[in-house]
Amino acid sequence: MASLQLSFCSYRSMFGFRYRPVRCSNERQALFNRIAPVYDNLNDLLSLGQHRIWKRMAVSWTEAKMGDSVLDLCCGSGDLAFILSEKVGSIGKVTGVDFSKEQLLIASSRQQLLSRDCYKNIEWIEGDATDLPFFDCHFDAITMGYGLRNVIDKRKAMQEMFRVLKPGAKASVLDFNKSNQPFVASFQEWMIDNVVVPVASGYGLAKDYEYLKSSIREFLTGKELEELALEAGFSTARHYEISGGLMGNLVATR
Repeated sequence: MASLQLSFCSYRSMFGFRYRPVRCSNERQALFNRIAPVYDNLNDLLSLGQHRIWKRMAVSWTEAKMGDSVLDLCCGSGDLAFILSEKVGSIGKVTGVDFSKEQLLIASSRQQLLSRDCYKNIEWIEGDATDLPFFDCHFDAITMGYGLRNVIDKRKAMQEMFRVLKPGAKASVLDFNKSNQPFVASFQEWMIDNVVVPVASGYGLAKDYEYLKSSIREFLTGKELEELALEAGFSTARHYEISGGLMGNLVATR
């Protein structure tokens, strides 16, 4: 990747977004680059469009308002960033950060195609969730959708979110829920084996989506996410189970 030729703290403009060297799992980065072209279509198919409702809920929990400067971490193709943009308006600022250049290319192209005035306030940056290129107390709100589960050092990512948030601001972290309920956990795995992977195989991505099951097994429970946020310095943290416990959303206040 061209960005690896730069010094770690340097930036450059490319394809409508800035990028910097990313220290992460090369395997996971390659996975998200591969699935980028069909990522949005698969999300719609596999959730029957429900992921758009969950993402609006996640943004709502941040309490972001007009004129705010907000961060969408692990932004992927930009769904949460676009919703945030509508919340903060053209006088606000949205920064989308992801470690996948291919996802950011799609986010940038969507930004151009959608062409709403408020979407002009979005900047895309290729970066590392565990080493964010921002000053302390910089953002009024942070969202992270389906990203923390894929970060190698989750503790460091949570500490970075705390660092760059302003006092009293909120982080909203949406992801699959690692349920303590046997039925919910079994249903999740059944869905992955019998729906997600077969659908993904139609796109030639069966092996890539098989990873989903192990990533949920290795993820943190809602209680553990709350504890992680509190250990990072957040004053309050509450995890909400949504969609029958299949999904979860952590809301943490700095």
